[in-house]
Amino acid sequence: MEKIKLAYCPTRRDVFSREEAMKFNHILRQQLNEFDIDIIDLEGINQEKLLYQDSDIPAIIERFSLAKVDAVFFPHCNFGSENRVAQVAKALGVPVLIWGPRDDSPNHKGLRSRDSQCGMFATGKVLRRHNTPFTYLTNSWLGSDDFKNGFKKFIRVVSVVKSMKNLNILQISTRPEPFCSVICNENELIEKFNIHLYPITLNDLMLKREQIVQSSPKELIDTIDFIKKIDSIGDEEKIVRLASLKVAMKEMAKQYGCRAIAIQCWTSLQDILGIMPCSANALLTDEGIPTVCETDIHGAITAIMMQAITLGEDVPFFADITVRHPENDNGELLWHCGNFPYSLAKNKDIAKVGESIYHDNNYGINEWQLKDGDLTIARFDSDHGEYQLLIGEAQTIDGPKNVGSYVWIEVDNWPKWEHKLVEGPYIHHVAAIYGKYGEILHEACKYISPLTPDPLLSLQEIEKRWQ
Repeated sequence: MEKIKLAYCPTRRDVFSREEAMKFNHILRQQLNEFDIDIIDLEGINQEKLLYQDSDIPAIIERFSLAKVDAVFFPHCNFGSENRVAQVAKALGVPVLIWGPRDDSPNHKGLRSRDSQCGMFATGKVLRRHNTPFTYLTNSWLGSDDFKNGFKKFIRVVSVVKSMKNLNILQISTRPEPFCSVICNENELIEKFNIHLYPITLNDLMLKREQIVQSSPKELIDTIDFIKKIDSIGDEEKIVRLASLKVAMKEMAKQYGCRAIAIQCWTSLQDILGIMPCSANALLTDEGIPTVCETDIHGAITAIMMQAITLGEDVPFFADITVRHPENDNGELLWHCGNFPYSLAKNKDIAKVGESIYHDNNYGINEWQLKDGDLTIARFDSDHGEYQLLIGEAQTIDGPKNVGSYVWIEVDNWPKWEHKLVEGPYIHHVAAIYGKYGEILHEACKYISPLTPDPLLSLQEIEKRWQ
C-alpha cells in the first residue's frame, strides 16, 4: 500500500514562549521520522516552521493541497492558534489530529511557558464550529508510549479513510439468483462514497483466461507451481484452469484500476469451467486484492477497509457467519467453501486444495483451519439508503473440524451479535482481520460520511483505548 502522506502543521501563540514552542517542534519533528510515513512540513513557509500568523495560511493550504496529503497533524507546541488551525483543517478536508505535550512545572517565578492543554480545549471548540471532524490524543509527555501508540492508531484510521477514496471494484457477473441479500445500490455508492463498480461477464473472464493459457506468462507458471505444492487431486488440467482463472482475474482488476473483486462464484462458473474459484480468491487476497464470493459488493468494500487497518501488512478474510458452537454459547463458526488466504492457515503442512462436496466435486476449494488469535470483524451495509458499519471483536477457540476453510470464534455476548445481524441492516457475510482494531474502525467513520459506526464492543472500551 502507498505510504500515508501527513501534513505536519505545528502551531503556537504569541502570548506564550516562542523559544519553547520552537524547541518542542524540533524534537517532535525528529521523532516522527520513526514512523513509516511521508511528512510534508512548514519548511520555508516562515523561519519558525510554525503556524502562528494569518499571512501564512494561504501558502500553507496551497502546499498541503498540492501535495495531496491524506491527513493533517496540528501539534500544539504552546497554546496554539485555534482559529488558524480550523481554517487550515477546513480547507484541506482530510482527517485531523490534534495533540500537545504535557507542560513542565512553572519556573521559579510561577510562570508557565506553554499551556498546550488549555489551547487544545479552544481548538476543539473552533473545529466543531467549523463542522470539521477531528481526532484528539490525550495530552501526554513528548516521546511517551501514550503518544506513540495513539499516533500509530491515527495513521491506521487515516489508512482506512484513504482506502474508501476513489475505490473501484471489479464485479464479475451478476449476483447468484437466490442471493437477494447481497443486492446493492450502485447509484448510491457513487453518490455517497464515490465507489465505482466495473461489471464484466463470465464470458469476458473466460476470454481473458484463454489468452493467459495461450501466452503462458511467468505469473501463470508460478501460480501453477504453488498450487501443485498444496494440491490433493493431481489433475494437471484442473490446476491449469484454476491458476489461469486467478491470473485472468488479477489482470482484469488491474485493467480497470480495481482494488477488490466480487465474483459470482457459483453455479455458472462450474458449468463453464468445471472448477470452483475459491483458491483463486484466496491467492488474490493474499496478494493484496481482496476477492469475495457471491458478488457481494458490500463485502468487498468491508474487506478493503479491513486490509487498510494494518497498512497492508496483513490480509483480511471473507466469511459466512454460519452456526453456533455445539458447546460454547458464545461461540460461532466463521466459514466459507475455501476462500480463506493460505497465509492465515494454522497448519500449512496439512493445508490442501481439493474438491468441493457441495458442488459435484468441483476442484478449487481450500481445506484448512485458520490460525489462533484475536480478530476484528466488520460489515459495511445499508437499508433504505442508510449506511452503517458493524464493528466487533472476537477470539479464536477450538471447535469441531469442518470442510472448506474455517475458524471457530468466541465473542462476549453471542445473542447480542445474532440479533444485530438478523435485525440489520446486515447479512451473514463479514470481513475479518487478525488483531483488535475496533476503535480504529469506529474513529474512521468520523471521516467517511455518511457512514455510521455500529459497534458491538462498548463505547466505554472504545474511549478507553484512545486515552
